[in-house]
Amino acid sequence: MKIKLIILVFFITVTTLAQSTKNEDSTKIFAFQKGEWLRYRMNYSNFLNAGYSTIEVKETMNNNKEAFHIIGIGKSTGFISLFFKVKDNYETFIDKETLRPYRFIRKIDEGGYTKDKEIIFDYTTNEATVKDYKHNTVEKHPISSNIQDILSSLYFLRNQDLSNLTVGDEIELEMFFDEEITNFKLHYLGKDIIKSKFGKIKTLKFRPLVQAGRVFKEQESVSIWITDDENKIPIKIKASLAVGSLRADLDAFKGLAHPFNIIFNN
Repeated sequence: MKIKLIILVFFITVTTLAQSTKNEDSTKIFAFQKGEWLRYRMNYSNFLNAGYSTIEVKETMNNNKEAFHIIGIGKSTGFISLFFKVKDNYETFIDKETLRPYRFIRKIDEGGYTKDKEIIFDYTTNEATVKDYKHNTVEKHPISSNIQDILSSLYFLRNQDLSNLTVGDEIELEMFFDEEITNFKLHYLGKDIIKSKFGKIKTLKFRPLVQAGRVFKEQESVSIWITDDENKIPIKIKASLAVGSLRADLDAFKGLAHPFNIIFNN
């Protein structure tokens, strides 16, 4: 079983939702804030604990402008870590005005397979400079002005108005990952109420189209639920893999910018 793919599946599915709309109001009210912290528990084939992933929001400065610093960490735990240790670190730095990434870091160690890369996004030249510290190389790649990385896309989505979506709507996203621009398409499946460790939660359900074959069982093998509130937190992910299945559930949180709505049973 390729545990490194399980960790990567989580980050890709949890962060490949975006909507190409702009907030015309110059005063932004963010769906997230400094200090927000989310932890997800991942299970393989519904019984084997595959690991945990955390995503944390911090603040920083970029050219004397306020920016967000998002840190995502994924690692294997328990029985799996005895024979295949995984520790993945993803970081993105996002301009507060545009919610576009200007820097992205990927440091991973997956059973001895390592990567250590940094990407600088330049929107004046529409180029991404990829610095590979492991191989001591620097490459430049053309990008569009609407590009996102796999972490920034989540926070871009969360700050959009999704109230006008209707069932069947399709959302497209350009993502720069592994030195390539990938076009993701996602279908909105409607509203859903799901059970979680915190209680029943109102959610919006999406299905990203993925490539069938080596990792995923079918093109429509992944479903993701985000909370139908002002936070728009990914709360549940299910994926049918070529071998087995993956499930990620929100396990803990703190520092939310808005109330977390729970449906209490009477």
